[in-house]
Amino acid sequence: MTAKLADTRYTIEEAQRKRWSPLAFSDRMVEPEKLLSVLEAARWAASSYNEQPWSFIIATKENPVEFERLLNVLAEGNQAWARTAPVLMLSVAKMYFERNGVENRHAFHDVGAAAASMAIQAAAIDLYIHQMAGFDVAKAKEVYQIPNGYEPVAAIALGYLGDAQTLSESLQQRNENPRTRKPLDQFVFSSNWHQTAPEVK
Repeated sequence: MTAKLADTRYTIEEAQRKRWSPLAFSDRMVEPEKLLSVLEAARWAASSYNEQPWSFIIATKENPVEFERLLNVLAEGNQAWARTAPVLMLSVAKMYFERNGVENRHAFHDVGAAAASMAIQAAAIDLYIHQMAGFDVAKAKEVYQIPNGYEPVAAIALGYLGDAQTLSESLQQRNENPRTRKPLDQFVFSSNWHQTAPEVK
């Protein structure tokens, strides 16, 4: 299977064009140095007050017990395809500032920025990430004994592209859907809410 490059209107970096969320993953293991490279990208993401409120719980197929443990936290529909990925993760946000104990309303944003950095770095080294909202938050907290003040954000599958023919017919269709995005004029505003900025008209 080949990558689906974004058909962009303006120039963006190649890794950004390559980044997408496949459903079909190869059973090829992710090399440790590549996994660490992806995690290093998360480490250098921007965050409010440089608090770096992210944590990542990781399970690889090299440890089947831990892999199954994380897999079972996912929604059933996601388990159907995510079980083929060699690496699963769970991102977690620290919901308060270490510096003063005040609620950090930007924590989810910052964890998302770290995950986006990982996804782009992954694409740059021919790996792919699929982030999932479909997982059991309460179960994740229980299974991993996540303490108060921390919230699971997203589940993540990581690996090399696989053969879409291994997916069910409905999943194959989802996997092959064209990549589409709203045009800039629908979300870049100026002067008033929903008034398109003249720069993008």
